[in-house]
Amino acid sequence: MALRLVKRLARDWFLLGMLGAVGLALLFPDFGRSGGAMHADVVTNVGIFAVFFLHGLGMPMAQLKAGALQWRLHVLVQSFTFLVFPALWLLLNLAFGAWVPEDVALGFLFLCAVPSTISSSVAMTGAARGNVAGAIFDASLSSLLGIFLTPLIVGLLAHTTGQSLSLAEAIRKLSLLLLLPLVLGQLARPLLGAFFARYRKYTNGVDRVFILVLVYASFCDSVSSGIFSRHGGAIVALILGGAVLILATVLTLSTLAARRLRFSTEDEIAAVFCGSKKTLASGVPMARLLFGAHPGLGLIVLPLMFYHQLQLLVCSVLAERYASRPPTA
Repeated sequence: MALRLVKRLARDWFLLGMLGAVGLALLFPDFGRSGGAMHADVVTNVGIFAVFFLHGLGMPMAQLKAGALQWRLHVLVQSFTFLVFPALWLLLNLAFGAWVPEDVALGFLFLCAVPSTISSSVAMTGAARGNVAGAIFDASLSSLLGIFLTPLIVGLLAHTTGQSLSLAEAIRKLSLLLLLPLVLGQLARPLLGAFFARYRKYTNGVDRVFILVLVYASFCDSVSSGIFSRHGGAIVALILGGAVLILATVLTLSTLAARRLRFSTEDEIAAVFCGSKKTLASGVPMARLLFGAHPGLGLIVLPLMFYHQLQLLVCSVLAERYASRPPTA
């Protein structure tokens, strides 16, 4: 299994891109920081709008309708995404919050509040021979709900980390730069949908490039403020350990819940993959909009970046195990 994980890492250009973006931020923080020569505020807003326009363009309405009636699956997935994750963060913060820096605690809260990811949830559900229609509906519904629920959860719980968030302003920003382009993308599907589907490989690449620009800009502000030099390597180990703990807990709980509810294996697969995943593609833009030029923004997005890679590696192994099960009669 370890060899398969290493091979996946070697093929993952996006992971290498994220490492490169962080490296560039360490070397050239002044160029990408707020107020720097890159004009990060303008560039990131344009990038966020473009990312969510592409998300809207790629949302398959017919497949969403096909999975809409499986309400037990949807309740379980959305409950894990927006209730179980925040509850788990509350428990962990009570247990370990005294030893965790405020920005890191806020980062883990943000990780637990963001919606599920669409592309990898659906792809892995398909690879594992699970309920793809249900996964498409749940992952897409999660993205829409997250525009309103993510700032609500962060706003309600951020005070426990010593931080605060203007909820009304956050929802206004998310609606303007996330919901509006999502709707425009859906409206453009009759004209551009076929083109998008034909060149999805390349449009997905554009999406990821915008995310890398946002990662670079986020880390530039933190490097310029000296936040990483103050914490050192120990903070990376702390964040990685926390991400591993959260992923292991949620995978275990979602599997047990699906089996306790007597889901079919296909529905269990969709529940586990959609209910345990968190989106980096939507999460980084949300972080830029919610926290702006916060000096700790690099630390805030780091738990999500680590969790994103861990979920891809672990869930791809799980997908192979599900796919190798004997077919049911």
